[in-house]
Amino acid sequence: MRILVAEDDPSVSAALAAALTRAGHRCDRVARGADLLEQYAAADAVMLDLGLEDMDGLEALRRLRELSPVPVIVVTARGDERSTVQALRLGADDYLVKPVRLHELLARLGAVTRRYVRSAPERIEVGGIVVDAAAHRATRDGTEIPLTPTEFALLTELARDAGTVVERQSLLDRVWGDGYVSTSRAFDVHLAQLRQKLPMLTITTIRGIGFRLETGS
Repeated sequence: MRILVAEDDPSVSAALAAALTRAGHRCDRVARGADLLEQYAAADAVMLDLGLEDMDGLEALRRLRELSPVPVIVVTARGDERSTVQALRLGADDYLVKPVRLHELLARLGAVTRRYVRSAPERIEVGGIVVDAAAHRATRDGTEIPLTPTEFALLTELARDAGTVVERQSLLDRVWGDGYVSTSRAFDVHLAQLRQKLPMLTITTIRGIGFRLETGS
């Protein structure tokens, strides 16, 4: 894959690019949000620091999401909950706090990009929402509902088992990859966003077990 690393610290940027290159990826590096917004189209995924030379990384993320659904993993020193939630709500697919472990970074990258790979054609209708896995979009009465790839992946997995309980860890494994911790804050934020964007659907929390997408309209 071709990865765009947006990082203002040259040593960190070089280290990330070197690690990703050793893993078989191609890397481009930028230090400014403006350059990110110019070069994102050539990338299969973006590694985004929240401290860029010309703008805050959250602002760069907001602008990027107006242009593209390209996979974005935030890699930053900001470990506070406010920054994490803001980034995820703005459309980041995952959030890692520096220093990051290479094997975890590569695993998260693989999980995030898998969400963008179109699988065999599959069309599911539940609660008036049509989930088209092949086209990677959800519609209601023919109008597309704007979802991030992570939100769409969660909806797809819940829709596949609509009416039955899907265990929390099973959802994490399907969307983020095996071994993703069940306490992940990212999961909670993405699920909350999905509920907010799809108020016509009921996603019931089964305490201590998981979630059920109700089949009624």
